[in-house]
Amino acid sequence: MLKLLLGLVWACVAAVSLAVITLPISLQTQLIATATVLAAMVAIKVTKLGGTWRLVALALGTTVVLRYVFWRTTSTLPPINQIENFIPGFLVYLAEMYSVLMLFLSLFVVAAPLPSRPARVNWDGDNLPTVDVFIPSYNEGTTLLANTLAAALTMDYPSDRLKVWLLDDGSTLQKRSSENAGESQTAEKRHAELKQLCADLGATYLARERNEHAKAGNLNNGLLHSEGSLIAVFDADHAPAREFLLDTVGHFEEDPRLFLVQTPHFFVNPDPLERNLGTFEKMPSENEMFYGIIQRGLDKWNAAFFCGSAAVLRREALNEAGGFSGVSITEDCETALDLHGRGWNSVYVDTPMIAGLQPATFASFIGQRSRWAQGMMQILRFRMPLFKRGLSLPQRICYMSSTLFWLFPFSRAMFLVAPLFYLFFGLQIFTASGGEFLAYTATYFVVNLMMQNYLFGSYRWPWISDLYEYVQTVHLLPAVVSVILNPRSPTFKVTAKDESILHDRLSEISRPFFIIFAILLVGVGVTAYRVITEPYRADLTLVVGGWNLLNLLLAGCALGVVSERGTPSASRRVAVRRRCDLLIGDRVFPATIDNVSVDGARLRVYGSVPADLVAGGAISMRFRPHSKSGTASLPAVVRNVRPEPDGASIGCSYVTSQAADHFLVADLVFANSEQWRAFQLARRNDPGLVRGTVWFFGLCLAQTCRGFVYLFHQMRGSDARLRATPVAAKLP
Repeated sequence: MLKLLLGLVWACVAAVSLAVITLPISLQTQLIATATVLAAMVAIKVTKLGGTWRLVALALGTTVVLRYVFWRTTSTLPPINQIENFIPGFLVYLAEMYSVLMLFLSLFVVAAPLPSRPARVNWDGDNLPTVDVFIPSYNEGTTLLANTLAAALTMDYPSDRLKVWLLDDGSTLQKRSSENAGESQTAEKRHAELKQLCADLGATYLARERNEHAKAGNLNNGLLHSEGSLIAVFDADHAPAREFLLDTVGHFEEDPRLFLVQTPHFFVNPDPLERNLGTFEKMPSENEMFYGIIQRGLDKWNAAFFCGSAAVLRREALNEAGGFSGVSITEDCETALDLHGRGWNSVYVDTPMIAGLQPATFASFIGQRSRWAQGMMQILRFRMPLFKRGLSLPQRICYMSSTLFWLFPFSRAMFLVAPLFYLFFGLQIFTASGGEFLAYTATYFVVNLMMQNYLFGSYRWPWISDLYEYVQTVHLLPAVVSVILNPRSPTFKVTAKDESILHDRLSEISRPFFIIFAILLVGVGVTAYRVITEPYRADLTLVVGGWNLLNLLLAGCALGVVSERGTPSASRRVAVRRRCDLLIGDRVFPATIDNVSVDGARLRVYGSVPADLVAGGAISMRFRPHSKSGTASLPAVVRNVRPEPDGASIGCSYVTSQAADHFLVADLVFANSEQWRAFQLARRNDPGLVRGTVWFFGLCLAQTCRGFVYLFHQMRGSDARLRATPVAAKLP
């Protein structure tokens, strides 16, 4: 009876909403109504009302959006007999409807996400499940792998129930037997080095015969050779904190049908946009919107999916499905889709417990996103979540939201060129006056921005999503088109982890961004010309010209994105506060470790400093590791000494000459994940729509200038300052 009553209430609300949405009203009434809605949304936001009031604000915004959709559909499309106007006009309309669809899917997923799940340790310590840790590798360096293996081996878990595997796909028998002598020798050398490394550290080395089915095939080969009831997966550049397993395995005891516990991917280095724009320290990273909000929203509907790393899976579920899925090149999401369809459950624990690396260069960033986009298109084509048997309706909607998102290059491209149809060719793709545009389109645009701010708040600042989508669209559009035309064409390409940029330079794929900027800039000139020569159309021309100007600002900011800043170090330092002893020969000086990376550390020594403490000198750091009682010493070499009023600050580099040294480096950098959480929380502040917009437009102007400075240097042939230098990538 209660369900029937609720159904009747919802039906009545829907009928009233439909009547309001389709009600014929004047422009003045439309403006007053939308202004009232905006005022109500602003009031709710400013007073920080949450819970039901948040849903009320989103419902009010949805009414404005639907009112716009109705008007846009019934009143603005060009006549079909004007084919030159109708075709581009209809394409722009489809792009808008796609954006509306994605907004509604986002509302369904994240309007009321689950609160962050607490990490739980419910299993009896004497009856903990056996865990196999898989670290798949392809072309990563030995030092990077040594630190990840050491971090995994020192996780707080009974050693007799934990086995760490290095799954090496870069030294398969196929590669070692290659007819190419250089490839064969490289693979043999890597095989010997990594096998010895695993023996020294206490890990298990495994290389298969052939490179088949990429990462999924490598993981499945690990399943064949292991026996643990749970499988933890970490990418080669994802080092876990000590508490990772104890904070995740307990969920499997609570639910015998649980196949996945996924945790966030935390990155200690900026992505190319954050590095080049200088926002890493003050603005939430792009991935935090997904891991901080969207995955919690998916978790509400039992649709949180496997993200390829930082996760624990149940072997029984994987065996039932025949292992990790490998039809698409995004084996992680595909595997989760398959297992959800078989009635298994998933859990998302919103606590960062791994530290990873993001692509260092803009080209690598685009390569990574191209793989994600193509893989999701393959899932949409071969698995079609909407009709997948075994999924609940909410799960179908969630997976459709995750896959359809990657069609954004089409809509973003249409929004980019749409104003130019009118400015350059005089095409009437949008039948509306300036007043109608203000009453409907402008208000819809503002409401849309406010709803995005409501949904993601401190996790995503205004306009940042637009920037990320634009810089990806230029190169993702052909990638998505290619996989739509030939779904089996994409192949798995490993994201480069051995790059760094030591000198300022323009990205090797930057040219299209300068060409687009130049075209949009011409559009600004054409706008001024049309306003002067066609004053009777000035209102419409100014509206379209404003749209083009907005695109120009985004394009200008993108010039800063592809102008890559050189970084002084290959690794990034993480602030810590840890007591230690500085050992110089047989002398001991009390000190504090201020920051660390996998390359070195900075120590603070108080009091008098010996005169023989100079660059190049050998020292040791003695401290108490988290993983054992007592103290241990890590050898290092001094890089610089900086006098301080009460002592000195000493920069040093580790000397990792034996396996035990890697355990100490891992203990310094990765053991305590609280430092990562504190860093994330420090960046999560919501500037609001107005302040965020002003900040972003200022950023656009500054980055436009910086982009042209880089272009000027490159045109002058300043290769010494604009050259990328690949170095061994390391975690800070």
